[in-house]
Amino acid sequence: MKIRDIALIGILSAIITAGKLALSFVPNVEIVTLLFIVYTIVFGYKRIFFTSVVFTTTEIFIYGFSTWLLGYYIVWPMLIMITGLMKEKIKSEYGYATIGAIFGYAFGMFFAIVESFFYGRAYGWVYWIRGIPFDLIHGTSNFIIILVLYKPITDVLMKLKKSYYNL
Repeated sequence: MKIRDIALIGILSAIITAGKLALSFVPNVEIVTLLFIVYTIVFGYKRIFFTSVVFTTTEIFIYGFSTWLLGYYIVWPMLIMITGLMKEKIKSEYGYATIGAIFGYAFGMFFAIVESFFYGRAYGWVYWIRGIPFDLIHGTSNFIIILVLYKPITDVLMKLKKSYYNL
């Protein structure tokens, strides 16, 4: 890995962390999903996998270690992989907004599965059902945020990539 890749991963991880913290006062409204999708489109999935690991590890220092962290190590790379696989098929922000919405609606289910490994299947079901209103907010806000911000952020990052990163 080149030094510029390491620097890029650090910068992108810091932006995701700052974006998450900036919106942390609004339950389940976040730009992390948007940024992982945009970063994957602009910089490719290999660099962004490392970005997700750095971001998730940074979350340990902010929020402490718990079972949700294991879900983060699974969920964000899964989003990156789905985005990378769909890159050739999706040509507009509506496709990515749909991926973000589905991801947000299913977010609680992913974590319910992880929680059920630690606390049992009944706990997993309760965890998921209790969080459905938050998942509805999460998926809907992901759709709107991605629909509005995908194109402008992608355009800016493509210009910066071309100017400074020489890719």
